[in-house]
Amino acid sequence: MTATSLDTPSRHTLWHFIPGLILTAIITGIAIKVGSVPAIAGAGFSALTLAILFGMVVGNTLYPKLSRVCDGGVIFAKQYLLRLGIILYGFRLTFAQIADVGAAGILIDAITLCSTFAIACWLGRKVFGLDQETTWLIGAGSSICGAAAVLATEPVVKAQSSKVTVAVATVVIFGTMAIFIYPMLYPLVSHWFTPETFGIYTGSTMHEVAQVVAAGHAISPETESAAVIAKMLRVMMLAPFLLYMAARVKRLAPQGSGEKSKITIPWFAILFILVAVFNSFHLLPTPVVNTLVTIDTLCLAMAMAALGITTHISALKKAGVRPLLMALVLFIWLIVGGAGINLAVHVIMG
Repeated sequence: MTATSLDTPSRHTLWHFIPGLILTAIITGIAIKVGSVPAIAGAGFSALTLAILFGMVVGNTLYPKLSRVCDGGVIFAKQYLLRLGIILYGFRLTFAQIADVGAAGILIDAITLCSTFAIACWLGRKVFGLDQETTWLIGAGSSICGAAAVLATEPVVKAQSSKVTVAVATVVIFGTMAIFIYPMLYPLVSHWFTPETFGIYTGSTMHEVAQVVAAGHAISPETESAAVIAKMLRVMMLAPFLLYMAARVKRLAPQGSGEKSKITIPWFAILFILVAVFNSFHLLPTPVVNTLVTIDTLCLAMAMAALGITTHISALKKAGVRPLLMALVLFIWLIVGGAGINLAVHVIMG
């Protein structure tokens, strides 16, 4: 699926999206029901995590027979309901909470982004012998926000669609693994991290926004809120990153080409912050805010289900060994090196 086809829902009628949306809604309903079982919830399996798991089961079994009918709605949920869910997530937050992440969170995000991308560039070219575009795309996905960063970087570096597919596969594979690793990791490092600082660690090191929400939600509400704020600050760094990449591509391009690169602005991240600022003034009645939060939960869970449906085991084969190994090293760096960055910054600025 190309970036163009993901961004043109207006070319289809409403009925093009309904079957896929119904499928994600059914998976969401089952996930919410199962996630409400005390034993399941106590084991750290939230409704969002279960939605991804159930989505993956469907995606790798029944979905190939349903894809022709359901693709439109599933892709819509994965792309647009996720962004709507993140925007509405602002109604769970206030500007005071955003300020709590503050300078430390911004510094952690910046150091993590720059170090991860620098390591990616070195690994891709010097260690694994990958081409420049594949290296940049995997680096962008690991450094900022997973598949969204890969798709945003694609028009800037003018990469082939096959290279985009490889990069998306690697970040989805390891980002999905992180959903389960981080909640299991928290009890082992809780003497170093509070729920809030572990949330910042989660948001500053995990790949996808959706994955950050699921992992944070599995730990605690405080962790989830801090993780999403840290992640959205990191996502907002996508804009200056793309400007940097455009300048780098132009500098490396043959003289006389003069073609301008398209810059994609992460509008949903900006709207998320604006909604949180609006919510800080408490202008809406509490019942209205609670309704918006419920809608937000449904949107995010449907996006998780769609993400699971589109995560295929065959992606491992398509990615190949070298891109996977590079992404694995970056994944380990984000977990271990990211923890070191977080702890160091908190100590220095604490």
